Amino acid sequence: MNSYLEIRRFRDDQIIWVSRNHFQLNQLHDEIIHRVITVSINQMAERYGPVPCPFTFFMMGSAGRFEQSVWSDQDHGIIYQQQGTEINEYFLALGKEISQGLQLAGYVYCDGGVMASNPLWCKSVSEWRQQLANWLLDSSWELIRQLLIFIDGRSLYGEASLLESLKIEVYQTIHKENLLNKLLSNTLHFKKGIGILGQILVETHGQHSGSLNIKEKALFPYVNAIRLLAIKGNIFETSTVSRLKKLPEVELPTIKKELYKQQFLKLLNFRLSLAKPDNYENSHYLSMASLSKEQKEEVKEILKNGAALYRYVRNLIDKEDT
Repeated sequence: MNSYLEIRRFRDDQIIWVSRNHFQLNQLHDEIIHRVITVSINQMAERYGPVPCPFTFFMMGSAGRFEQSVWSDQDHGIIYQQQGTEINEYFLALGKEISQGLQLAGYVYCDGGVMASNPLWCKSVSEWRQQLANWLLDSSWELIRQLLIFIDGRSLYGEASLLESLKIEVYQTIHKENLLNKLLSNTLHFKKGIGILGQILVETHGQHSGSLNIKEKALFPYVNAIRLLAIKGNIFETSTVSRLKKLPEVELPTIKKELYKQQFLKLLNFRLSLAKPDNYENSHYLSMASLSKEQKEEVKEILKNGAALYRYVRNLIDKEDT
């Protein structure tokens, strides 16, 4: 495939076949993004010559965690081996080319600018090392948020070791400086999905009135809690399910791991089968009116278990800090 629009056609043809299977869907997303990167690199080579040094292009957010829905926005970065003005300019131009290509292929731009077209997310190894050290040292709310985004990074193209070595350093610093509690504070305030009377808390205004925000109220408690346990246990996997599998018994008993895994996968499948998949924003909302009584009970159970898991992790980290 030689153009982004051809890739978009390929996406539109293929996505219908995998839109109800979470794992196949995410494999397709990987393939589409990989094709976009290949076209972008070829475009850059024609205009400015070949890639000047080894690099890696990595995904973050739901793509980094292998947890995308039918529609997804962009969250990605670049790490390259050497630095220099011309090399910096080349990779930033490549980041812009890939971002534009992904947009044409059906992935909306990231509102927060977490893309390789942004110099903040496109740097040489040594510049990345310095930036990550600054984020850890400053550890303000916003910089810790960026650090957590980086920790979900998964290499999709190029030299994966460039990302892996930086992550090892980040984990070492977190443990050395006892920063787990700072990371916990950053993810502490998620929106509750269950009210005092045991009711599901839906949106009360706007076009999603009567719907549950799956992303903020259901997914985030699982994603954030398991990420914290993964960092605590030096686990470098990025998907929530893979992180769960790797957790030692002492952190989370097998019976609990299995429960949370089943609940999380059920949630991802609910999102695919019951949310409106017509655009990126709508795919985050679940209309309560469209659910059967049994489905509502299942959603309630998922929300309760997510909140319980988060409380467990919070207490575990708080206890270690005292």
